[in-house]
Amino acid sequence: MRVLNIDHPLVAHKLTVLRDKNTPSSVFRQLADELVTLLAYEATRNVAVAPAEVETPVATTVGRKLTDPKPMVVPILRAGLGMLDGITRLLPTAEVGFLGMVRNDETLEVTTYANRLPDDLTGRQCFVVDPMLATGHTLIASVNYLLEKGARDITCVTLLSAPEGIATMEQKLDKNANITVVTAAIDEKLNEKNYIVPGLGDAGDRLFGVVD
Repeated sequence: MRVLNIDHPLVAHKLTVLRDKNTPSSVFRQLADELVTLLAYEATRNVAVAPAEVETPVATTVGRKLTDPKPMVVPILRAGLGMLDGITRLLPTAEVGFLGMVRNDETLEVTTYANRLPDDLTGRQCFVVDPMLATGHTLIASVNYLLEKGARDITCVTLLSAPEGIATMEQKLDKNANITVVTAAIDEKLNEKNYIVPGLGDAGDRLFGVVD
């Protein structure tokens, strides 16, 4: 598994504002969207392309275009929805699937409550978007689910990651699978409630408001 911790001044700036507890939801959503677009630039560096001939107003040349099958973007509900526009802005032809997963905070067991994905993902490049890589269990379940459906390689895009979650993914996932994690920062640790420290709080609540 490859881990790319993106070191860029604009990424650092936007993430700093996201961390601020006084940043309102409207600004948080906008900055998260912008930040994901910056992360997606790196996340899509190895997206599959093939030579394509094109006629310019001056001459004919050979460029490159995305190949089939189209990439699949998979936001993890609900917080991953706040990252969807940021990545599809760079991949407008990608298809979008959805996974709804919930983790039991005591057992850390992950169960799926929503699934809108094709039955066959053979040969597909998948981009999983979820703001927080904390314990890693949700992303592990998501990645394994996509691999079982035949996905060729999987890139997970996160705003923040915890070292414990990265270590768990490295330990639990198939060593032969082509998996990459792209993140804006690897924070210090998880606290006793499995929140990332210093983190930015509950990303879903800060994106969409508190749901009782």
